[in-house]
Amino acid sequence: MQLLIALIASMLGFANGSNDNVKGVATLIGSRTLSVRTAMVFGTACTFVGSICAILLAGHLLKKFAGKDIVDPTIAGTGGFALTISLAAAGTVLLATFIGMPISTTHAIVGALVGVGLATQWINWAELWDGLLMPLLMSPPMAIVLAFGAYLLFRHLRRRLGVNHQTCVCVEREFVPVSVSADGSVMHQSTGVRLAEASVEECQQRYEGRVAGIDAQRVLNVSHVITAGALSFARGLNDTPKIAALMFAMGVMGRVPSLLVTGVAIAAGGMLAYRRVAQTMSFRITEMNDGQAFTANFITAGLVIIASKMGLPVSTTHVSCGSLFGIGIANRRAHWKVIGQVLAAWVTTLPVAALLAVVIWRCVLLIWR
Repeated sequence: MQLLIALIASMLGFANGSNDNVKGVATLIGSRTLSVRTAMVFGTACTFVGSICAILLAGHLLKKFAGKDIVDPTIAGTGGFALTISLAAAGTVLLATFIGMPISTTHAIVGALVGVGLATQWINWAELWDGLLMPLLMSPPMAIVLAFGAYLLFRHLRRRLGVNHQTCVCVEREFVPVSVSADGSVMHQSTGVRLAEASVEECQQRYEGRVAGIDAQRVLNVSHVITAGALSFARGLNDTPKIAALMFAMGVMGRVPSLLVTGVAIAAGGMLAYRRVAQTMSFRITEMNDGQAFTANFITAGLVIIASKMGLPVSTTHVSCGSLFGIGIANRRAHWKVIGQVLAAWVTTLPVAALLAVVIWRCVLLIWR
């Protein structure tokens, strides 16, 4: 039974990594600061470091997601409870990953807790609201407002420092016929040049100017990578205890081994199954240049790190998407159809996870009765 719980909880960690690891580096990919593969290796490594540091810094979250304050304490201490939460949350997250939607593992776990509470007719609604739901609901609008304001502030500071956008002209080579025979065939070609309007993939916006004597684009790129690393670290710090709690609370493993196993599972998911969510997060929500991408990461990393320190279970997904929404509103390039799809996925996460938990809980009771 304990081995089964460990395997299912690890599956939840894998699902979390597949849906969430890209969120720390989505702006690096979307602004093409790093290649997709390089960004994912970097983000996964930083996430794993955050998982390790959760051993020292995130004990409060480990206790909160054991479920004993939300559902019947006699139920929360059983193996069936751990199996139900892990399977329901993992199933929800893997489904979202398959269709390329960035949803919150935290939200899925909360939905599974609600499902078990409904199935057993014992749920502490006050603790559920104050301890879990309110931070989850407050973080996205906070991220939107802060990202919008930070972008306007950073743009003002950039202009005051004399850092401007570099104009990009794309040049293509083409063969131009210069001599034609009587039958219309080309007898000679020479290489010519023509100006072409290029796509974002072919022509990137850059910054010219200097900050403290250093090239502005270099400063921005380094700062962007640092904030992406900080965000990935914060994600590992905030998410690992939520999943490890299922093994720790059941006595399957001690605190340190459960966090380590979860960290490894998250890293594996992040490297093996990230592509569809990466496409949505990096390119489909909004177009962004380097400065806008940096701003989104800066706000997200700050909010998630502060929340982790305070023991607040915010969703990295909600915060990072909220920041991207704010940037899209500020630069007027938000893709509202995609944003609507993401919001719909968020709204359905909790009820889907709750429904799965009710079904799985009843199956568990039949099997172990």
